[in-house]
Amino acid sequence: KIEANRDIKRKQQPKPEKHGVRHGKANKWESKPLKPQLKLEQKVENAAWQLHKKLQFKNLTIAIAESCTGGMIQSYITANSGASKYFMGGVIAYSNRAKQKILQIPQDTLEKYGAVSKETAIQMATSTRQIFQCDIAASVTGIAGPSGGTKEKPVGTVYIAAANKEKKIHKKLQLRGNRTKIRQLATLELLKFIWENF
Repeated sequence: KIEANRDIKRKQQPKPEKHGVRHGKANKWESKPLKPQLKLEQKVENAAWQLHKKLQFKNLTIAIAESCTGGMIQSYITANSGASKYFMGGVIAYSNRAKQKILQIPQDTLEKYGAVSKETAIQMATSTRQIFQCDIAASVTGIAGPSGGTKEKPVGTVYIAAANKEKKIHKKLQLRGNRTKIRQLATLELLKFIWENF
């Protein structure tokens, strides 16, 4: 009876969730349980891959300006072989000084609206497009935490923006999690934002 009960328990145990790991164009499937953080990383990788395919198919070039993500978006983009066909480059304008000196964000904009604002995000994207002479430029600025938040702009407040010759668009995000998760979510949202709108 004991052995029979053990067999029943074995059958009742859920199978570990499978996930795919991409190696070039092939898929290698592994039976390893997914951790929540790993799931998010894979979502970001997949979003970067989907954008990779779309930009190549549409023959579009892109550049990125980052603040709170500190180069994470560019890292995911360039993780895909062949990214040089469409990725022109990027700027990590982490400080206000960098935003002013490199991206030519007016001091008045930073003083009136703040570094974390739609106005700054749009200007970051616009300036980046001018610098790199690309089809699309996108930007992200936000408060990743755990410090730096205010009542008006709590930790997790992020603005993303993108621009081409025809339009300038932006989106406000209110993300939750620790610093790493907020930065990864911001990266995911910007990659999806570009894919959906261009």
